[in-house]
Amino acid sequence: MSLPEARKSPGSLRVAARMVLLASLALASACTVRPLYSDGPVSAGAQTGTATQLASINIKPINTRYGQEVRNHLIFMFNGGAGQQATAPYTMDLAVGAINEAALLEQVTTKDDEPTAGTMTLTGTYVITDIKTGKSVARGQRSVTASYDRPRQEFANVRAERDAQNRAARELAELLKLAIAQDMSKG
Repeated sequence: MSLPEARKSPGSLRVAARMVLLASLALASACTVRPLYSDGPVSAGAQTGTATQLASINIKPINTRYGQEVRNHLIFMFNGGAGQQATAPYTMDLAVGAINEAALLEQVTTKDDEPTAGTMTLTGTYVITDIKTGKSVARGQRSVTASYDRPRQEFANVRAERDAQNRAARELAELLKLAIAQDMSKG
């Protein structure tokens, strides 16, 4: 029997198929897939899940309005609306910066109120610290941009800018929650 004939024999195909099946089962047994926000243990030795870890983070106060918006959204998302814990094992330093840029500088010179465009960019930087050890557990930075129209009327322009800040703050809080959940689930 030559080599090409051996490859075509039904017995060798069955053996090869079994070997491939065993190899794929061995590889699949090493995979661990679980929901990111589950309350189940992260690993066999861990005691808490990611949702519980997020609830154990106290966020320090921020002194800007848009920063406070991000902080409030994060507190709500971390704790399901229950507020922060009195004694939490982790603290988070959150810094939020805003950049307001004009995307279109020319306005129509007629008497009509033709809007121009603007962009509001919020950037959030966080550092999560373990209170017991004082060591940094996680750190990161995320940015979000929200576009808005800038009309000639002053109040409408201020309101449009604030609405863009609010939208960007909400989206930034969601991005930060995902990034922090990923960092905390890694251990």
